[in-house]
Amino acid sequence: MFQVDPVSRVPIYEQLINNVIRLTAAGVLKPGDRLPPVRTLASEAGVNPNTVAKAYRDLEARGFICSVVGKGSFIHPELTANATLKREAAQTFREACLSARNSGLTGTELKTIVDDICKGG
Repeated sequence: MFQVDPVSRVPIYEQLINNVIRLTAAGVLKPGDRLPPVRTLASEAGVNPNTVAKAYRDLEARGFICSVVGKGSFIHPELTANATLKREAAQTFREACLSARNSGLTGTELKTIVDDICKGG
């Protein structure tokens, strides 16, 4: 179910994050579904358990999953495929805005770009 490409330039923990998001958006993973335990997924994917734990922590911080002590990690019960896509789009947009701001664009310039896009331009 989870695919990891060890020669990819994308860090493995990000690949795992993208797998969960992709599978949730596709409806393969549904709200409330239990994710594989860290050690199990690490063994199946051939990666370090700390890598899987890092991916799970990031997913939890972003609201995609929730963890229950002693029971495991689950797809957040209120998460829908549409919400998954919206959250990921918002995160990508945030990162793009930060990159643009760090490259010298002002808040006003960013707002103008967003306004143009919202108007269909």
